[in-house]
Amino acid sequence: MHRDRPEVWKLRTRSLDLSDRPLVMGILNVTPDSFSDGGKYDDAQRAIDRAFAMEAQGADLIDLGGESTRPYSEPVAADDEWRRVEPVLSRLQGSLSIPVSIDTSKACVAERAVSLGVEVINDVTGLEGDPDMLRVARETEAGICAMHMQGTPQTMQDSPTYENVAGEIYEYLRLRRDHLLENGIEWSRICLDPGIGFGKLHTHNLELVRSVDDFHKLNCPVLVGHSRKGFIAKELGDPEKNRMAGTLGVTLALARKGVQLLRVHDVAETVDALRLFQVSGGLEGSCWTTLSGQGE
Repeated sequence: MHRDRPEVWKLRTRSLDLSDRPLVMGILNVTPDSFSDGGKYDDAQRAIDRAFAMEAQGADLIDLGGESTRPYSEPVAADDEWRRVEPVLSRLQGSLSIPVSIDTSKACVAERAVSLGVEVINDVTGLEGDPDMLRVARETEAGICAMHMQGTPQTMQDSPTYENVAGEIYEYLRLRRDHLLENGIEWSRICLDPGIGFGKLHTHNLELVRSVDDFHKLNCPVLVGHSRKGFIAKELGDPEKNRMAGTLGVTLALARKGVQLLRVHDVAETVDALRLFQVSGGLEGSCWTTLSGQGE
């Protein structure tokens, strides 16, 4: 059991309680080309309605993104990305009871988003893609999620290679955590994401799910974004099959392994599944009962 797992993730103006159950981060892509829901919420009003719906369904926070990072996606200019997210953030500011995260690797977008109430900066480049992001992270005091990605969205699925995928990603995240600390980011504000689907083959993704509890040794909250990703379809043997059930299966495996934050498209179904998993004893004997003082 991991007795030193963090029980709180400190955001810009509030904290999230991580001691009882996995928290659900609802995905809100205001893009025309995201891999699963591209174009579904690229109208500002539809996106706003979706945010309020996810809040009502039990999401603990919402992750808003204005640039697709699917394999082989094209980069988006900062001004275009901001034009997509600004009307949504302006309307949500002060209206949601749950925090909003900005999914961006651009410092100027992150800084503007924080000025409109965003609590978390979620950066798929591990805060390496923009040299100004460390300053923004430090000065805004937002919660930070640093993810691992091998390559870029344009190259990451060409030929991802690892000798020990879990060990190499663990070491990368350890170094990123230490770099953030050295640059004035508080430990309590750092969350880490192994980056399922970002420069990983099917076998790599499955191995990360199996070994994800090892990442608790980094003593930061662990976030996993597995929802509807290609490795689920690959495992099911049908690229056209609806991936919700497969996603929920992985969700429960991650919950059992103590993952604190689960980034998903299907909020209502995830919240229901986790609730029944918890009340049915699915978390008993796991990291969660250790945190609450009931484990061995």
